[in-house]
Amino acid sequence: MLREECGTAGGSDKLADKAGLKLQQTESRDVTCAGLIEQPMSPNSIQKKPLRTIYERGATAFWACQYDQRFCYCLYVPSSYSEGGEKQFPLIVVVHGSGRVAESYRDRFRDFAEHHECIVMAPLFPCGVGNPDDQEGYKLLGYGGIRYDHVLLAMVDEVRAKYWTLGEKLLLFGYSGGGHFAHRFFYCHPQRLAAVSIGAPGAVTLLDELRPWWAGIGGMETKLGLHCDVEAMRSVPVQMVVGANDVETWEVIVKPDSPHWIPGVNDSGETRIERLQALCRSFEANGIAVRFDLVNGVAHNGFAVLDPVKAFFAETLARLRAMGSLAED
Repeated sequence: MLREECGTAGGSDKLADKAGLKLQQTESRDVTCAGLIEQPMSPNSIQKKPLRTIYERGATAFWACQYDQRFCYCLYVPSSYSEGGEKQFPLIVVVHGSGRVAESYRDRFRDFAEHHECIVMAPLFPCGVGNPDDQEGYKLLGYGGIRYDHVLLAMVDEVRAKYWTLGEKLLLFGYSGGGHFAHRFFYCHPQRLAAVSIGAPGAVTLLDELRPWWAGIGGMETKLGLHCDVEAMRSVPVQMVVGANDVETWEVIVKPDSPHWIPGVNDSGETRIERLQALCRSFEANGIAVRFDLVNGVAHNGFAVLDPVKAFFAETLARLRAMGSLAED
């Protein structure tokens, strides 16, 4: 069964998903509810307005995505932010796991945002969108006519239109279900990433054209309408992170009676560690360098792996700022 859990700060609580995602082929445009725009808005289509309320600064409220108001996001805007545009801020996107604790992840990046002068965005992809039983759709990017990668890009463009952000490239982290999302988003949109951190996904899509989507990238262009640009991927700093005690198998093995099952889906290993190592090998075989962090004493707990994630982002930001790369659109 393809299920995920998200530990609390103490690592004692578990939130498990039920399996039930049927990956469907999506059209080139999103099928959204009536009245929603069909393409992500340009950041230049909205003039920046003064931030009028306390809910737009610091730890913000959740804001509906204007591209598709079934989805929303919250931000952390550091205290050094000013509206004059004298200083521009890199954007970090943190994608939740199956427990949908987006606000909690946002809050755990507050110190990082203050110290490194970044804006942090945490999207919320609720359960039951389109299908009342769906808990998995966002993990595979396309489900039920919704393109979750397009939704995220629209959120990013909305934030860029409102706040002084630096460039159009973002730093992306996702854990558990968010780790599913992060590495598949990387396949589709490497040109939009300044760095990507992939945390403990329960199942991986190997960078292998001989394996069918979503065990590999075979047929990805048919399913998602995008070609995997490996050359562009090689220029993006990549981290993979997982707890050294993240060894439970009952949540990650996809059984033949599951709607998720396809040939080869379990070939990458039994545990999240083995599967992430297989993903690492597939990246390295294609010339993509990977920093692999195995965090001692940690099981499946996203909050407990944030120190190496922050270290990776800090090193990446320092290097890119020194090179001036973040300012390039």
